[in-house]
Amino acid sequence: MNAETKQMTTPIAMNNEEKVSLIEKGKQHIELLFAIISGVLILVGWLLMNVELTAVSVPIFILAYVIGGFFKAKEGIEDTIAEKELNVEMLMIFAAIGAAIIGYWMEGAILIFIFALSGALETYTMNRSNREISALMDIQPEEALRIVGGREEKVHISELQIGDTILVKPGERIPADGAILQGTSNIDEAAITGESMPLSKKEQDIVYAGTMNLNGSITVEVKKRANETLFQKIINLVQNAQSEKSPSQQFIERFEGPYVKIVLIVVGLMMFLPVLLLSWSWNETFYRAMILLVVASPCALVASVMPATLSAISNGARKGILFKGGVHLENLSNLQAIAFDKTGTLTKGKPEVTDVIVRDDWTKEDFLYTVGSIESHSNHPLAQAITAYAKKNSTKPLQRPDQLEDKAGWGIVGTINNKTILIGKADFVGRDEALKFADTSAFAQEGKTVVFAKDDQGICGVLALKDIVRQETAAAIKQLTSLNVQAIMLTGDSKTTASAIAKEAAITNYIAECLPEEKVSSIKDLKQKYAAVGMVGDGINDAPALATANVGIAMGEGTDVALETADVVLMKNDLNKIAEAIELSKRMNRIIKQNVIFSITVIMLLIASNFLQIIDLPFGVIGHEGSTILVILNGLRLLK
Repeated sequence: MNAETKQMTTPIAMNNEEKVSLIEKGKQHIELLFAIISGVLILVGWLLMNVELTAVSVPIFILAYVIGGFFKAKEGIEDTIAEKELNVEMLMIFAAIGAAIIGYWMEGAILIFIFALSGALETYTMNRSNREISALMDIQPEEALRIVGGREEKVHISELQIGDTILVKPGERIPADGAILQGTSNIDEAAITGESMPLSKKEQDIVYAGTMNLNGSITVEVKKRANETLFQKIINLVQNAQSEKSPSQQFIERFEGPYVKIVLIVVGLMMFLPVLLLSWSWNETFYRAMILLVVASPCALVASVMPATLSAISNGARKGILFKGGVHLENLSNLQAIAFDKTGTLTKGKPEVTDVIVRDDWTKEDFLYTVGSIESHSNHPLAQAITAYAKKNSTKPLQRPDQLEDKAGWGIVGTINNKTILIGKADFVGRDEALKFADTSAFAQEGKTVVFAKDDQGICGVLALKDIVRQETAAAIKQLTSLNVQAIMLTGDSKTTASAIAKEAAITNYIAECLPEEKVSSIKDLKQKYAAVGMVGDGINDAPALATANVGIAMGEGTDVALETADVVLMKNDLNKIAEAIELSKRMNRIIKQNVIFSITVIMLLIASNFLQIIDLPFGVIGHEGSTILVILNGLRLLK
């Protein structure tokens, strides 16, 4: 059965007056209510028939037709007019009318009742899949307490601008993404990450809209508009996922139109050929044609995919795995290899300086002051780590460099106090000169990244940094291996450093000294070796590779570009969720195959039984519609 996902109004466009009332919410269940009323009317009609009050029972059955079939008939007629294509709903209408024409009022009413019941179940599936969005929308604050000139004013969140200062009191939800200017508190981020333990937040820490401020009063500087918050992006991701159809669903919908036409042609031939070829009576011929119209309808086949897909998307959203569409969820099970960006993905992405070596004519403090000042204007994780270390270990405040040029993937060139300094890889400053200055092989063997600094006299210093591998990385890689998915690490580090990190992360294959622009070519090479390749990353330079892979997976704390480019987002930054997502995909595809095989088998058995004159209309109705309900219920298992 066709089921269109209902788009929901985003929280940004909503206010208290526009919220759905209790009466409107009750309308979600009206389809089920009409189906139940239809069933009650059928029972009344059947009881009247048993006491030989047929003249009274027929109007009761007609009423059951009208009430039970209202929604599906309306949907079928509107879709047929809009798409100029017959559909399953129209087949059921024709079958019910045909049953009434030959006097089988109760059988036709039962057909309508079960058809309406299966439609109500499908609507229930969609409502369940929307529950995660509804829960989020309910906790989205609609007003914020903005501070202007020392005065507090309540404003709608849509009025907040970047740079505004807002006050969040204990027990209130944070209305916008921003950074804490003043105060400390524990923040419950379960709505965003699913993490049950509150996080302690202090000045300069980032907070997210929709999260709960538990025990401290904080002032926050707004960093994003209301329609650009992480909270809003989660809602948009799930909404888009529900509206985007998987390849299986697209095939079923393309198949439905031609199949309905074939059924109608065969039913038309069935109305007179048996009389001519098999000597059936006209009444028997028409009766068997109506049964064929019922049992050959692909209701169960059409319902095999959508409820299962929506249930799986809802399941993933509840666990912090956001799929941008059924197509990506379906493709996950086909992955044979996944490439992982190292920094911020396999590691925490927050390296720390562990060792510093300087040339004799430099003091350590002067070296850190110079290098730190230059690196302070770079957003690279290594640069931020060097800047933080320099601030702690230099008495002089860092200054703005006179000139700065960022060489992506290589290093940075800066001028300060009329001195030009090159900071970066050994190849960037001169490999031979770098190796002569200091033996850094021990650093590499320990998995440390080595950064060289060069002035006009040569190499003036070396910094060694270590990025800590995430605690769950090794376990996550082993889970993927158990699913026969090969893990490959992509890193710009040297082969020695890459080998040490790979060993710690339980990865056997890695591509070292991989520049950002080479990540795409690496993914293309992997796609030639493996049937389907995934990519996991978090940075801006990962976006092209995420788009090139068959399935791009972004870490929830990654950059906006990575989040927008990826097909799947891990809100908890938990790599274990990748294996969980693949298993969910395999389970969904397995259930869809079960549904398809089961529905086709039932249709074939019912058609054969009809031609052999074994089955009657009531059993045809029950067999056909019963199989539809079963495949929907089978799909609903994915909610757990």
